[in-house]
Amino acid sequence: MKDKIHPEYHTVNVTCACGAEFEIGSTKKNIRVDICSKCHPLFTGKQKLMDTEGRVDKFKKKYAAKPVSLKKKKTRVSKKDKAKKGK
Repeated sequence: MKDKIHPEYHTVNVTCACGAEFEIGSTKKNIRVDICSKCHPLFTGKQKLMDTEGRVDKFKKKYAAKPVSLKKKKTRVSKKDKAKKGK
């Protein structure tokens, strides 16, 4: 291996938003994560529904107000089709 081309490898503490900390090896010196295996729903089995802005209600309100249009779209008739109709 060539010298001075590889980054330094450190043992660092990873800090999660839930307060959990654990050690891993990394080239970064400080790592903060939003979610870890101690608070992720897949590992804990507890579902946290974070609908802080009412996204579901906002979606329903947005698309419930629009009526479905049943109008037929106008299609363009090409010159060849016009010529065939005339014959």
